[in-house]
Amino acid sequence: MDKRKTNVNIKNKRATFDYLITDTYTAGIVLTGTEIKSIRLQRASLVDTYCTFIADELWVKNMHIAEYFYGSYNNHVARRDRKLLLEKKELRKLQQTVKNPGFTIVPIRLFINERGLAKLVIGLARGKHEYDKRQSIKERDDKREIDRIKRSY
Repeated sequence: MDKRKTNVNIKNKRATFDYLITDTYTAGIVLTGTEIKSIRLQRASLVDTYCTFIADELWVKNMHIAEYFYGSYNNHVARRDRKLLLEKKELRKLQQTVKNPGFTIVPIRLFINERGLAKLVIGLARGKHEYDKRQSIKERDDKREIDRIKRSY
């Protein structure tokens, strides 16, 4: 399987609905062999996933990567904590911002880059209020309506 031809793009749709994303970063992930094979088969999920700092390192928690079908005793645990790789300057900035109330780090998108490496786009986010969510729903419905009208002409 050619690494460069994979179109893996796994999104966390709830992240943009529940949070207002203020800043994004692209981080590498420390994975085992069977985990990257499952990701290439698009067998991963970012539902209920979040990031946290443990001893000045950024970890992604509760990310589900399904067990690899052919991975006998070498198979991985589906929901283990995985370390994220960022530059020290970015880690320090994130750690300082997360200390402020209301901010959190959420995974937005998991993809494989042109070199065949798994990357996770994380966002510095602030939780939305109920009225912000209603506004998002209204904008989405308006866009859908405009697209429907354009197709009919």
